[in-house]
Amino acid sequence: MSNILEVKDLNISFHTFAGEVQAIRGVNFDLKKGETLAIVGESGSGKSVTTKAIMRLLPPGNSEIKSGEILFDGKDLTKLNDRQMQKIRGKDISMIFQDPMTSLNPTMTVGKQIMEPLIKHQKLSKAEAQERVIELLKLVGIANPEARFKQYPHQFSGGMRQRVVIAIALACNPKVLIADEPTTALDVTIQAQILELMKDLQEKIDTSIIFITHDLGVVANVADRVAVMYGGKIVEIGTVDEVFYNPQHPYTWGLISSMPSLDAKDEDLYAIPGTPPNLLYPPKGDAFAPRNEYAMKIDLEQQPPMFKVSDSHYAATWLLHPDAPKVEPPAAVKKRMKKLPGSNK
Repeated sequence: MSNILEVKDLNISFHTFAGEVQAIRGVNFDLKKGETLAIVGESGSGKSVTTKAIMRLLPPGNSEIKSGEILFDGKDLTKLNDRQMQKIRGKDISMIFQDPMTSLNPTMTVGKQIMEPLIKHQKLSKAEAQERVIELLKLVGIANPEARFKQYPHQFSGGMRQRVVIAIALACNPKVLIADEPTTALDVTIQAQILELMKDLQEKIDTSIIFITHDLGVVANVADRVAVMYGGKIVEIGTVDEVFYNPQHPYTWGLISSMPSLDAKDEDLYAIPGTPPNLLYPPKGDAFAPRNEYAMKIDLEQQPPMFKVSDSHYAATWLLHPDAPKVEPPAAVKKRMKKLPGSNK
């Protein structure tokens, strides 16, 4: 499959009163046509900043894309001005945000909000746009769409509001859909419905999805590939099976170990010790070294390169160096791996 999006050596900083925060440090990944790439990691690891940079939605003034390329259909999005990005944003690349209540305008009817991108990008008449909105509301599973068209966001439940946000994002059949933790604010039952809806819609409109989450259980159900972020860098990337059932980076081990399990005892729940690095002062070596019980001297002195595990699996850890001692994933990781969704191990 060919790549529809490529991020190359992306570096992003925020200029604050305290100094320069180097939020994204040399991020590289690609997105293939029709695939779902999940980006996972703790809060503050750089997931949302990376995807907002793709949309060019970083706050003006204090944010800066210092270097790197974001190639979409052969165009470098970092070189486009606001007017050029407006033609792409919402039409070719759309985004579903975390909280639907802050994504929707409370003073406008739901129908008018879905009509906006259709009139702006597709140049439809109001009558044509209204007909298309009814189709979209049906597509995302909202009953009685003709009546719902005239209602306001406060008249919808949380799950239905998120369906409306998805309908807005899908209005122009985007080539790339970015979903920034779209189910975090929803209960478990509605979350499952939204995830199933997104999988069905992807097959129908053949879009590529970047799915941001901190929930590895969600990843197992929706993604084709997984990128693990920590300290503003991607530390491991591979297919879902490779990252879940053959994880290589100690941080990935920690994430898998900390997944709750229904049959786990209270004392079995694992938490990664320590805190993420302060990117006002990026570490000289591996950013995860202070929290890594397997860290070696070189981890504190040099950043590890991406070592190749397979043609599709890479991890940035010195443990993969030929001269490194052999370290097996902890027992807690192996135990959680057996309980991951879809596991037949």
